[in-house]
Amino acid sequence: MRSQYWTNEQAETYDNPRNRMFSPEVLGPTVDFLAELAGDGRALELAIGTGRVAVPLRERGVEVHGIELSEPMVAQLRTKVGADEIPVTVGDMSLVRAPGEFTLVYLVYNTISNLLTQEAQVDCFRNAAAHLVPGGHFVVELGVPALRRLPPGQAAVPFDVTPEHIGFDTYDLVNQRLTSHHYNRDADGLYHYGPSEHRYIWPSELDLMAQLAGLELVRRVADFTGAKFTAESPSAVSVWRKP
Repeated sequence: MRSQYWTNEQAETYDNPRNRMFSPEVLGPTVDFLAELAGDGRALELAIGTGRVAVPLRERGVEVHGIELSEPMVAQLRTKVGADEIPVTVGDMSLVRAPGEFTLVYLVYNTISNLLTQEAQVDCFRNAAAHLVPGGHFVVELGVPALRRLPPGQAAVPFDVTPEHIGFDTYDLVNQRLTSHHYNRDADGLYHYGPSEHRYIWPSELDLMAQLAGLELVRRVADFTGAKFTAESPSAVSVWRKP
């Protein structure tokens, strides 16, 4: 499979208000950043999911379209907005075309890593570039691999330990793959397990993918607030422009 697929169970539990990515302090700067780049044009979200970012961006007056592989995720989006408000093309974001051209194409929350091969990730960049008008921008939010936290002989790194959720990543350094392991606490106090597969990427590798797609880097920051990107940053937000 070229891409990680989200199931009915994952889609139904994805919108968790306790998750920080749904908080105003995260969504606010994200929407501000993307709305500024979209301007008066149209925006396309690759892997639009349940509309965590697309819905508030649409509420800001930006015309938003989406591409999404998982029909269960689209079904959850449809409980919030209709197809006339945010049209979605169902298919692989590295291959499928949405109608028309866009001033902004974007991928948030490390979703680029859901594409499980380098070839698919390169195709995603080329597909994004094909959707852009000249002068348009492609934005990718990337989680920087936490390999610096791996001592010799260890393959796992925890990223969240709370009473409601335990999460850790295990790394396959040879094949540049990781598995995110999630243990979520249910209302009855029991935990259920859900893994997800990813191909991790470095920001410099993204730049080469962008170059292959004919895009040029114009900005890289640590997050959507515009914080400076450093060697210690756990994430990166990169902006490339189509000449």
